[in-house]
Amino acid sequence: MRVRIFELRLVAAGLAVLWAIAAGLVLLGYRPGGPIDLLVGLAACLPLPVAIAALVWPPAARGDRAFAVIVWIGLGAALLLAPSIGGVLNQLLGRGPQTLLPSLEAAYPWLLSLAATALFAGLGIARRLRGATALRRDRLVVAIAFALGSTTLISAAFAGAAIANDLALRDAPAVSSRFGPTSTEADPPACEDELRAGRAARLQLELDGDVDRRPIGSVVLDGVRSGRDFRWTAEVATNLVLGRAGAARIGPAAWQLEPRQSWRPVPPEAVAGEDLDLQLLATVLAPGRRAAAENRGLEYVEGARARHCRIAVDGPTFAAGVPQVRWLAGAGDLRRWRGQLDFWVFTDGELGRAEGAVSGEAGALGAEGLLGTIRARLTAVDRDQAITISAPR
Repeated sequence: MRVRIFELRLVAAGLAVLWAIAAGLVLLGYRPGGPIDLLVGLAACLPLPVAIAALVWPPAARGDRAFAVIVWIGLGAALLLAPSIGGVLNQLLGRGPQTLLPSLEAAYPWLLSLAATALFAGLGIARRLRGATALRRDRLVVAIAFALGSTTLISAAFAGAAIANDLALRDAPAVSSRFGPTSTEADPPACEDELRAGRAARLQLELDGDVDRRPIGSVVLDGVRSGRDFRWTAEVATNLVLGRAGAARIGPAAWQLEPRQSWRPVPPEAVAGEDLDLQLLATVLAPGRRAAAENRGLEYVEGARARHCRIAVDGPTFAAGVPQVRWLAGAGDLRRWRGQLDFWVFTDGELGRAEGAVSGEAGALGAEGLLGTIRARLTAVDRDQAITISAPR
């Protein structure tokens, strides 16, 4: 029995550490500038006493089956909590959305982990209150009641504080944003008005595709541009290409990087169309194609005011605007593919974000299946700032 109690205390200690890490991240790292930032952080600390209660009063069980069930409850809570902590850390480091509860999909792992932690602790508290000789059914009722009550109270307190803070931030203009101006005195231009690229920008492009929801690969590209000069590298992992690729142009000189090779000089024509946001503006978002753009309304993107627009695209146009699609589609014929592209026009009249997808018959990708889909997401931030581009070595 002592060995089992020790093992259960180890599980409880692990849960306490994970909840402490989660609380510390929110308490110390979540500072979007709301009036109750600190209160949100304190509310994130509420699950910690529940996990500590399980450490003080471990939910011991005599039967092998009951012991295994209790252990799996604790482990299940940890397995749900660990990746959620990683998501919050990435959000804080990446200066992502100010809200901690962007959607139900993001919130439910926390809720399930909290419920499992509360049930795990409740079984130990019930044993302490009712005594080891009490009927198992009575102790289970007490444990479930504790789990339901504590989960409801803690989740309501945290969600209430987080949502109230988000609502207060929604009407407060941000001081600055990497996406553009934060002033509310002027509206962004209309979707069909002149759309420009910044004089310079830090760029990121993400691509992924699937066939009947089976992934066929992904691409993550990071780069910079200053005027017509640019340089980027991409991590490519698709069914067609695997490795590191890149392209650069500085004045009349150009370079190219192919997977499993080194940078090599190439004629400027070899990297034509590889300048990311400029290529997108010259093809998919050319003035004539935006004449019938759908106005999706005004939005705030990390504090910067923008107009959300949408246009319909076909496969060849999409591939022309995002040439890196070649790593997913190869030489496939996308003429019968259809989709849409969303783009955001910021107050300075510049493109700062675009997301799109096209779908069609999977045979165009050389894959077995019915429906193929390719998605692309482009961001252009820190626009019009001084950016120096060095030649590849």
